[in-house]
Amino acid sequence: MTDLGRRIARFTAVVAGATLLSRVLGFIRDLVVAFALGAGPLADAFFVAFRLPNLMRRLFAEGSLTMAFIPIFSRIRAEEGDERANSFARSSLVWLLLALGVLTVAVLALAEPVVRVVAPGFAEHPELLRNTAHLVRICFPYVILICSVALCMGILNAKDHFLAPALAPCALNVALITAALGGFLSGASVPVWMSWGVLAGGLFQWLMQQPALHRRGFRWRGPWRFLDPGVWRMAKLMGPTVFGAAVYQVNILLGTLLASFLPLGSISYLYYADRLVQFPLGVFGLAVSTAALPSLAKLAAKGREEEFASTLRIAIGLTLFISLPAAAGLLALSHPIIDLLFGRGAFTAEAVSGASAALAAYAAGLPFIAAVRPLVSSFYALEDTKTPVMVAAGCMLLNIGLGALLMQFMAHVGLALGVSVSGAANALLLGWLLARRMGAAPIRLRPLLLSTALSLAVGAAAWASSLVPWLWIAAAPILAIAYLFTARALRLEEALLVFEMFRRRAKAKKAAADG
Repeated sequence: MTDLGRRIARFTAVVAGATLLSRVLGFIRDLVVAFALGAGPLADAFFVAFRLPNLMRRLFAEGSLTMAFIPIFSRIRAEEGDERANSFARSSLVWLLLALGVLTVAVLALAEPVVRVVAPGFAEHPELLRNTAHLVRICFPYVILICSVALCMGILNAKDHFLAPALAPCALNVALITAALGGFLSGASVPVWMSWGVLAGGLFQWLMQQPALHRRGFRWRGPWRFLDPGVWRMAKLMGPTVFGAAVYQVNILLGTLLASFLPLGSISYLYYADRLVQFPLGVFGLAVSTAALPSLAKLAAKGREEEFASTLRIAIGLTLFISLPAAAGLLALSHPIIDLLFGRGAFTAEAVSGASAALAAYAAGLPFIAAVRPLVSSFYALEDTKTPVMVAAGCMLLNIGLGALLMQFMAHVGLALGVSVSGAANALLLGWLLARRMGAAPIRLRPLLLSTALSLAVGAAAWASSLVPWLWIAAAPILAIAYLFTARALRLEEALLVFEMFRRRAKAKKAAADG
């Protein structure tokens, strides 16, 4: 195990731990929303309205802005110093506010046409269309706040601080929980309250980043340049990475468009299933790529090819080590998990069945989707943005065609399956092209085969436990522990890194207690 690998694993643990808290709050949020809204037209209206700014966040913030900002900020900081890098960050914020301000004004003015584009099936239900447009006008300005938060994230991550950005989503979840309960208990419109909650959550997330920035010597007051050359370089890179880094989110939007033609409730089934798949993706999958991106960018800039390849293998290996058993578990336990989490109140047995089928289809592609981000990050660190775009464009066409075909026979499940197939194609093509470029595969075969075999065993055992009511709840943590210890016994490097993270945390806590 290299020092760089240990460092990435340590940063990953920080991001994953903070994100775990956020995801737990997210599940509580979904429980509250499922109880208050169910899976009917009101829920569809809110989810479509919320998905618009949320998609912008995933495309232009996490999926593009952060990836473009970190390497340029790190290079300016190394070559010209902190003051110059801070000036570049302030200049980036000015342009960000200008661009997003124009976009927001346009969406507010054209809310109904925008909804017709995103969910054309709503045009057949005029009241639903009007309600959705009203919610869009309330919550879309969230995109300005959350993209500004992403810029804060880029600054902090480039300075090796990951905790505050990873904790930020907790603020949104708390705001939405409060809004949903407030609307339900007061008898007011729950979707309207939640839309205002989205806006409040964005503001809270921004405020959470400021103390960490101040402690690291960054202030928003200070010199900046309207025509900063770094901003132009970042803008040139952001365009193509919108598609290359966030193809999965684009596919989800296309799924929403197609699902609007299906029976009412289909969009909600896909939403709740996607939320569960996002749990392992967010807690560990995206945590790995977030922790690895600064290191990949620095190594690529210095021409250290062997260390670059080693770092990438560590990132992808850790991603698959967690996502493979997670996918197996979600496939085996899709119905009991959905029933346990959401099967109450307005969320009927029919909704449980619909959402669990979508979850199984999404879970099949989880390992591939998780691997896409570190693969795209590696291309970006090598300053190759064209290759991911070409691959992403082809995979989006695959998703549209396959989803439109399968929905004729499998309804919303066909749309979820189309996302998984296109995600797999994206990961495999990127991996193959990167292997040609590096002269070696970006992943080691033995750990992949062993993790796959162990994950299949976990999935089989989980399915068997589901045959006995409630047994699967007790079996799930036991199977996870068995997976980790078996992998360590087989000397898988990813398992050794995970156990080393636990040992370091235990030593740190013991030292703090003794001190």
